[in-house]
Amino acid sequence: MHRIVVLENRIQEYAWGSKTFIPELIGKSSPARKPKAEMWMGSHPRAPSMVLHDGNRMSLAEFIHTDPPGILGRGTAEKFHNELPFLFKVIAAARPLSIQAHPGKEQAKTGFLRENMHKIPLDAPERIYRDDNHKPELICALEPFWALKGFRKIEDILEMTANLGISAKRSWIDILRSRPNERGLKDFFMALMDMEKDRKQYLLKEIAERIGGLSVISPAYEWILRLHREHPGDIGALSPLFLNIVHLQPGEAMHIPSRELHSYLEGSGLELMANSDNVIRSGLTNKHIDINELVNILDFRPHLPDILRPERGDSLEDYYPATAEEFRLSVITLKDTDSSYKSSRLRSAEMMICTEGEALLIDIGKEEVLELRRGISLFIPAAVERYLIRGKATIYKASVPF
Repeated sequence: MHRIVVLENRIQEYAWGSKTFIPELIGKSSPARKPKAEMWMGSHPRAPSMVLHDGNRMSLAEFIHTDPPGILGRGTAEKFHNELPFLFKVIAAARPLSIQAHPGKEQAKTGFLRENMHKIPLDAPERIYRDDNHKPELICALEPFWALKGFRKIEDILEMTANLGISAKRSWIDILRSRPNERGLKDFFMALMDMEKDRKQYLLKEIAERIGGLSVISPAYEWILRLHREHPGDIGALSPLFLNIVHLQPGEAMHIPSRELHSYLEGSGLELMANSDNVIRSGLTNKHIDINELVNILDFRPHLPDILRPERGDSLEDYYPATAEEFRLSVITLKDTDSSYKSSRLRSAEMMICTEGEALLIDIGKEEVLELRRGISLFIPAAVERYLIRGKATIYKASVPF
């Protein structure tokens, strides 16, 4: 029978990361010398978690491959070809990430095959499709979290530009005013992205000056100024004009489907996604940008973003309502030391991280006890019959819908 294992996770040091949040979460010295942007919990080959199994240190992927049906659950192993279908991350953004989207499944398969046929190395900077999978995501805030997500309603875009005194006779605005539909929004977006460098810089300077002259500044206008300061000359700084601004409070979440343009602007949280690394960028970055490919995969339907809150389940566990076949996020809240949570017998593989407090996790079948405290993460094979958690803690759990 398989045992519950403690995860040793890799931390990615990207320039936009925080020097404090992840070190403080896992009990390391803070502030760190370099920004700590993401802590990966999973089996992704780029940065797999490590575990101890039968006295041997191995990657989580190697551990899973010792017995995929027993560790993942037979149904999950069959459906996802003996691979863990999700990647769980702690993300800490002190600066905005690039504006990006992820392809759908068919788009990813086609793009991956095409770039393989062109013999583009997987680690090449110009490579877009690093695997053949889609990448729906769920972000759950642990601190106040700012993001951009999906296209605004067209009437809102026109109103925001009008409030800045920008003439509707400008070609890029006139496109949207004359065709207030998805096609017009696509052409409007392309017109902004394809502007000559000098025109982009003039437009950014003009809009920044007009925002500076307003008596009351909305969050969207404030973010335009900040993005313009951090990425001078990058037309992506205007994204708050046409993308929805989202402000999540701790415990709130949002689902980001494939093909939706988005960016994380500031804050810390948990990110749960399909196990993929396909990213197509449009701005706020020095990395490769392919606007034509981005436009080919984007969903240009305007919408208002939904804020997700956990819905009451059984036995102290609440579930976030999000539709993805690869993952499900829930939170176990033990409010005092007398609280206890008992797992279901019918489970897939599960991964959990404690974000607050302390608890003991007991493998009921083996009577083994593991400590759960802030920053500790565990992987629980499906073959573990049942487990019990006692203590006062907040624990987030990733699993495959059963």
